[in-house]
This record gives sequence, structure tokens and C-alpha cells, in this order.
Amino acid sequence: MNETLPPHDREILRRRAARRVDLAHDPVNAERRAAWLKHDAGSGGRTMILAEFEGVGDAARPLPDTLLECTDPWARAVERSFLRDDYLFNVLRDDHVIEPWFDFSWGVKTSDYGVQAVVHNGDNAAYLGARRWDPPITDLDRDFDKLHPRTFTVHRAGVLAEKTRLEDLFGDLLPVRFRCGYYWTMGLTIVAIDLIGLEQLMLYMFDNPAGLHRLMAFLRDDHLAFMQWLEREGLYSLNNENDYIGSGSMGYSRALPAADWRPGQPVRTKDLWVLCESQETVGVGPDQFEEFIFPYQLDLVSRFGRCYYGCCEPVNNRMQILQRLPNLARISVSPWADEARMAALCGTRIVYSRKPNPAQISTAVFDEDAIRAGLRRTLDTARGCRVELIMKDVHTLHEQPARLPRWVQLARECSAGRND
Repeated sequence: MNETLPPHDREILRRRAARRVDLAHDPVNAERRAAWLKHDAGSGGRTMILAEFEGVGDAARPLPDTLLECTDPWARAVERSFLRDDYLFNVLRDDHVIEPWFDFSWGVKTSDYGVQAVVHNGDNAAYLGARRWDPPITDLDRDFDKLHPRTFTVHRAGVLAEKTRLEDLFGDLLPVRFRCGYYWTMGLTIVAIDLIGLEQLMLYMFDNPAGLHRLMAFLRDDHLAFMQWLEREGLYSLNNENDYIGSGSMGYSRALPAADWRPGQPVRTKDLWVLCESQETVGVGPDQFEEFIFPYQLDLVSRFGRCYYGCCEPVNNRMQILQRLPNLARISVSPWADEARMAALCGTRIVYSRKPNPAQISTAVFDEDAIRAGLRRTLDTARGCRVELIMKDVHTLHEQPARLPRWVQLARECSAGRND
């Protein structure tokens, strides 16, 4: 397939691959890697800082397409992954680590549950538009039998051919390896509301609790079947290095894989990080969460090595429940969380994964004093905790892409010298 690639594109990709290797060997990466491992192990160290830019939809984007030199669409997609690392390292300068690999996915496909929602999009659906949907299950008792477990497939021959294409192109410079994930969350509730609707999810807690338990058990069993299929097919890969885990953190950890795993053996769920969250039930009380959601999450999460819990939802009113997760290692402290309560409950045992409000860098006024004040308030409140600051859910920088690296600089200034 590379025979059809323009020589110009081939030269560019090889140059980009060599550049990644050079970046990966910079001593800065060794410091960041060591800092992440200390952070995870609870053995002291500094505040970790991350920022996300891929969701920015401005005309002036942090990584504009004008930087791409390749002409072939496939080559441009590969080139973008190289340029992303260059941007992270030379412009953003947060605590992302550049590693000397090109990671590749098995591209697993999953079916639906036998039903599909009818989705109605707003006029601005192309970018962060509103949507509503007609849930396919309108009566749990009457419609439940419409559901069937998902099926899972992987096209091994096609994936291996693609991997060979990459290796033939630059494998002598940059090794290509399978390093992939197949789901974002094991939280279950986002799937449940797609099937029955958000309002009905909450009403069923009172109107049809048995039916809701039946649905949650069905979804738990389906997710468990997917996990077991991935294990059986040997498709899992470790996520304990430069891997996106949770809702924005990095996977560096010496606690994974499990002590009995050996290189070359199939990766199991107990060797992995997992994210669990339930943003959709933010308006549900702790008792209802504990009865209808948590038991099914616990059944799944307890099979993994380490858990990161939460995303945008404040979890301070359900921490007494979440602390029963046997592998809880990091927890999201969203912009709407009670920071003081979260700090007291996290202590030194659970990483305090703070998400400052992205409105600070997205509106017309970029107020550095206000940003500093917010960061210092977090760092003072969480003194004694292991803190990571993650600027995520950034969808606009008010056409000023320099704001994001500037936020990283401000976070570094505020956390400098902090004794975790």
C-alpha cells in the first residue's frame, strides 16, 4: 500500500517519526515520567499539570490543519498524531510524556442492543449542538425483550495489514505497537439513558424499581461479556504508561500490571486502569445512587486493577459510597465539587484530580489574577493531598490559542515549591 503513497508524504512521515524519537529522548520526559510514578505511588513529588486541546472548535485552533504537509488523507491522519506530540512538548509544555512508540489499535467493533434511538439535532449540531432523542424503550416491562446483548468483532487481517504498512514506512525508526482501549467508561448510566431516557431513569427508581434493576443487571452482564471477550481474544493492552486514563489523567503506575503477569502473556482486566462515572445521575440522591447504580458499577470495577472515578459530576455527596470501591486510586474533583470535603475524604490515599472551570480561559476576558486565585485556592484547600490539575472540556479559547499554554504556565507558577 505504501507504493501508492506520494514520495513527498513518505519523506515527511519518516521525518516526523524521527522527530518523535528525538523528542522522546529529551531528559524532560524522564523527569515527567518519574514524577507521574511518584504521584501514583504516593511517595511525594510535585503537582501534576495537564491540559486538553483537541476539543477546541475555534477558527484559530491550537493545532491547525495548515501545519500538515502531507497530501494523502491517510498520511495526513498519521502526520497529525506526530504534530500533536510536537505541540504538547514544545508549545503546551504540560506534563504529557512523549514516548518512542507509535501506538496502534485493534479497531474492535460492537453492535447495538437491537434497538436505536431517534435523534433530533439542533441547527448547530455540527459543533456542540443541542440534541434530544426518542428512547427506543418506552415501557421497561413491555419493551424489555426488544433488547439483546451486543456482539463484538475484530478484523484481524485488515488491522495487521495496516500495522505492517506503518512498520514498512517508519518501523526502523519508530516501533509500532498495539496500545489501545475499547471503551471510555464502565459507568453504565450513559447507555441506560440512551435506551430509556434521562427522566425515565430517575422516575423508574420510584415507579418501577424492579424494572430498573433488571435493566442495570442486563447492562452490567453485557459489559462483563465484552470484558471477557477482550480477554479471551487477547485484545487488551496495558494502560500503565503514557496512556489516557480516567477522565483526563495519565496511566503511569508501578501498581499495574498485577504481580503475577509476565511480558508476553495476555493482558487481563486486573492488569488495567478503568474509568467509572455517572454524570447523568448528578441530580439523584446518594441513597438512590447506592441502590440502583453503584452495585452494578462495583461488579465491573472490582475486576480491574485500579479505578479512576468521576468526570464532570460532583461526587462529594456520594464519596462515602465510592470509598467502598476496593481499587479506587484517583477521583475527579469537578468545577462543581465541594473542594474542602473532597480534600478531607481523599487525604493521601486517593489522588485529588482537580478540573478547574474551563470558563476561566474561554470567555472574552482572560483574567490571570482570577486564574491564579482559583489555582491557589485549590492548592491550599488540598494541601497534603496528591493533586493533579487538569484543564479539560475546553471548546473555545476565544480565538486565542496561546491562552492554553499560558494557563499551564500559571498552574506551574502557583504550584511551584508545593510540598505534596
